[in-house]
Amino acid sequence: MTQTLTRPETIVPPPPAPPRRKKHRDPSRFFRLHLPLVLYLLFTLIPFYWMLVFALRPAGETALVPWPITFEHFDTVWNGIGFGLFFQNSLIIALGTLVTVTVFALMGGYALARFKFRGQRVFLLALLCTQFIPGAMMLIPLFVIFKSAGLLNSLTGLIIADTAFQLPLALILMSGFVRNVPVELEEAAMVDGCTRLRAFFAVTLPQLRPALVAVGSFAFIGAWNNFLFALMFASKQDKFTLPVGLSYALGEFNTDFGALAAGGVVAAVPVVLVFAVVQRFLVQGLSAGAVKG
Repeated sequence: MTQTLTRPETIVPPPPAPPRRKKHRDPSRFFRLHLPLVLYLLFTLIPFYWMLVFALRPAGETALVPWPITFEHFDTVWNGIGFGLFFQNSLIIALGTLVTVTVFALMGGYALARFKFRGQRVFLLALLCTQFIPGAMMLIPLFVIFKSAGLLNSLTGLIIADTAFQLPLALILMSGFVRNVPVELEEAAMVDGCTRLRAFFAVTLPQLRPALVAVGSFAFIGAWNNFLFALMFASKQDKFTLPVGLSYALGEFNTDFGALAAGGVVAAVPVVLVFAVVQRFLVQGLSAGAVKG
């Protein structure tokens, strides 16, 4: 019995990697890109820095760096002026607007994206046109309606007013988000025995999480910063919001800039925290709604 001897295969070493080319730095890139960004960042942050300086610097000091640091201005606005109650009112209004706008935008956006009805384009155009109407033009009609309904000096009335002005844009955004979710996923779920409602909650709603965060964030910030409605529809001090409280911190003959700056810090911190927490979902939601609609 003969054995066949096989010649061992020769292993060919891989070719050496080409030498990396050194990237030549473009000296003009700093002036074209980095320098404008740095200048814009300074232009944006310097007002916030001065607000912190006035809030933390003792009264009568003129130093550029707040030292020694004092919190007397925060005590003045929180306990003396009543910013604790104003903060509570603003939080209730912003959270109430967030919930109502998100719920109605979710239902209306799904209907606009999944169903066809007569006058749909006209309705969408009307929603878009409402964004060109200043809120000041609606003050008198809203005041008359709220007075007849007993909603003046009421947090509920402010929530309704903020919801009415935040909802059109939220509907337009949410309808674009829903269109990006393939309808075939819902149809497959309904083929498996799900009703449309169950398919929506099981398939579509989880895909809309970034969209809900984006719409809810815009509603929260819009209601938190709203000054005009809170000024016109709430005349009692126990119904003031933070923007209205800041306006009343301005005296007729003199102004306590330290207390005013401390109030500005109190009003700005929740907004900064909200964006710091949801900025990842906010970018996902905006990019999802910008693909097609």
